[in-house]
Amino acid sequence: MKIRYSLLLLSLLLGFTQCKSPNVKPDRISNEALMDTVQRRTFNYFWDGAEPNSGLARERIHMDGVYPENDKNVITTGGSGFSIMAVLAGIDRGYVTRAEGLARMERIVSFLEKADRFYGAYPHWWYGDTGKVKPFGQKDNGGDLVETAFLMQGLLAVHQYYINGSAGEQVLAKRIDTLWRDVDWNFYRQNGQNVLYWHWSPEYGWEMNFPVHGYNECLIMYILAAASPTHGVPAAVYHEGWAENGAIVEPHKVEDIELHLRYQGCKAGPLFWAHYSFLGLNPTDLKDKYCTDYFNEMRNLTLINRAYCIRNPKGWKGFGANCWGLTASYSVKGYAAHAPNEQSDYGVISPTAALSSIVYTPEYSLEVMRHLYGMGDKVFGPYGFYDAFSETDNWYPQRYLAIDQGPIAVMIENYRTGLLWKLFMSHPDVQVGLEKLGFK
Repeated sequence: MKIRYSLLLLSLLLGFTQCKSPNVKPDRISNEALMDTVQRRTFNYFWDGAEPNSGLARERIHMDGVYPENDKNVITTGGSGFSIMAVLAGIDRGYVTRAEGLARMERIVSFLEKADRFYGAYPHWWYGDTGKVKPFGQKDNGGDLVETAFLMQGLLAVHQYYINGSAGEQVLAKRIDTLWRDVDWNFYRQNGQNVLYWHWSPEYGWEMNFPVHGYNECLIMYILAAASPTHGVPAAVYHEGWAENGAIVEPHKVEDIELHLRYQGCKAGPLFWAHYSFLGLNPTDLKDKYCTDYFNEMRNLTLINRAYCIRNPKGWKGFGANCWGLTASYSVKGYAAHAPNEQSDYGVISPTAALSSIVYTPEYSLEVMRHLYGMGDKVFGPYGFYDAFSETDNWYPQRYLAIDQGPIAVMIENYRTGLLWKLFMSHPDVQVGLEKLGFK
């Protein structure tokens, strides 16, 4: 798994009343009001905190104003896919007007039409003012198919939201359709292999050499590759590449909870593996020949994460039934993919882990949300809960990452109304792709 250290900017403390500590005691606010408070503030990361030229998601927002490599205006592709869905939910909820929302989406699409692409696939990062690629690493300076899939997941939901709308909305939907059709998923098979490769560079070609096998966060990439009406890959790419001819099936138990799939490099992965592909892809009753129930699989992955934190084998301060959640985030050891095992557990709680799992474990996730809300502005800022903290180390950085904020807002909306699931799953091409791969 590619360690995703997507990170970001901004110091807009311009008198937001939201910056103050919660003025309603956590035991007195209703679940609905609590969810709306968290969703609305997290939405603001992608609305007020967006990179101004593109309208897309800044990789990171640091309230302390300190950024590595002066990258406060760097845009994240995958995080922008999540941001588009979060903004769409905000439009539907009336956080902004429909006209304001359309204007923002038009700015986004105009940027994407001109920004650097590589056989239709976008890079991991861009410079927001120019649309030129910012290398994620020396050789990671071209197309990133996984990040592109996360972006397309969001764009296809927007397409469905606008396709039967006003004349202007329908025009935007058609422009999105062109971007979708331009992605050459077949090219990323590297000379016709039955597997998808993560990266291609105009300078270094395939030297990153990262064929993607499951299970991890990349399921959506294979589904969209099969779904493409212009560059769709055959089903064999999914079965031989992602599923490795059935080797992806590996029944086992962690924390005495059953899992059916093989998780790359570990027995149970970080929780973003239960989130990124399922922001638009609805796991409810979803199955294929390798997994009889994706919702139950992801729910069990969440329950394992919670059970590990309750057991708390390393004795961290604060871990428990109302404070759990291990995933990729900022950390006391830099950016890290925290997971429910002692090697990947640094005593860091990442709020996105439990909160974005609300669709799988609503009661338990709401317990965490309420507990964190009660901690006040130590962990809750103008754009929602800060990325991570450690009570053991008294470490409370006031910093945000787009790829962690996005799933919070999107999954809260999916729990409340299922909006993003309904939109994405209604796209005809998505239905074709799922059928091609044998999903039911």
